[in-house]
Amino acid sequence: MEKEYDLLIVGAGPVGCVVAEQMALRKGWKSLIIDKRDHIAGNCYDRVHESGVLIHQYGPHYFRSNKKELIDYLGQYTDWIPGNYEVRSSFNGSLYPFPINLLTLGQFFNRTFTAEEAESYLNEIRVPNDEPANSEEFVLSRVGKELYEAFYLNYTLKQWEMHPKDLNKSVCGRIPIRFNKDIRYVDHEYQLTPKDGFTEMFGKMIDNPLIDVQLETDFESIRNTIKPTKATLYSGPIDAYFNFQYGKLPWRSLDISFKDFKEEYKQPCVQINYPNDHPYTRSVEIKHVTKQESANTVISYEVPTWEGDPYYPVPADDNAALFKRYWALAQEENKSNNVYFSGRLARYTYINTDEAIEMALDTAEQIIQDAER
Repeated sequence: MEKEYDLLIVGAGPVGCVVAEQMALRKGWKSLIIDKRDHIAGNCYDRVHESGVLIHQYGPHYFRSNKKELIDYLGQYTDWIPGNYEVRSSFNGSLYPFPINLLTLGQFFNRTFTAEEAESYLNEIRVPNDEPANSEEFVLSRVGKELYEAFYLNYTLKQWEMHPKDLNKSVCGRIPIRFNKDIRYVDHEYQLTPKDGFTEMFGKMIDNPLIDVQLETDFESIRNTIKPTKATLYSGPIDAYFNFQYGKLPWRSLDISFKDFKEEYKQPCVQINYPNDHPYTRSVEIKHVTKQESANTVISYEVPTWEGDPYYPVPADDNAALFKRYWALAQEENKSNNVYFSGRLARYTYINTDEAIEMALDTAEQIIQDAER
């Protein structure tokens, strides 16, 4: 006889793990998590490379948050170490702090700036535009032509295979401009990383007799045979759930290769962007973040591609419109069959790990409220 489950969870990434944990602890629900991959933790999956160095298999995860309650919640399943998120961008053979700050501006323009002088100078060189309609107009309106062409234009062309003028302004709008000497990649109050890795943290989260995990299992192979008694959480691609009936939502993917070096560190910081050189957009030495002690190091190189696992939704108006059509179907499926759609794939959105976990907590709360009605 098949084992009976209250909740079927499609996807063993952060969203699936958090919802399973919440429903087990708060409601005593039995969950089955399935994933087509051979591991948990989704794109947060980290593993020990053949050289003995811990790597982030699907690109770097720089965990950050402004919410102490989120840090405390995850702290039940991990100890933390400080994150060391420093990024530099390569231009004409030199490395510049990125995002742009006073040090970047001083190095680029070969002069010293105070905050007031830098702001005044950018006001002189920027292209005034109170209502930028796309990423190109947005960046030009903030930093002008020289900095745009040095750090943004070609990176965006490589990353998206689309011109910045054809991309929503939010693509480059995520990147701050700082009028101080803060060289950190992000501004968040809490910049931490799980001491033993993300996979270990999510593994502890779902180490519960009420939670079963079935890997290397595609949703299509079980959707008609495993019927949960209460609800389904789906965190896969929303268009796939509905058999692409309106067409496929486009995603940008990455071809990531790893190279090990017999030295303690190879790069001066965790990430170097290459807007204008090489086919890859960035090289990442995650050991700067994990603080692993080893005589070896590993660097990953990311080449954007249209083939492979979905990483980045393409932020264009027609794609947003297509997603809305699928989301309307999802709302009907929720009402009719208690299927909840959550996570970056199901919502066709780019979110960081902290945002994915918060979304999962909100989804769990919604499932509980609906069940108690």
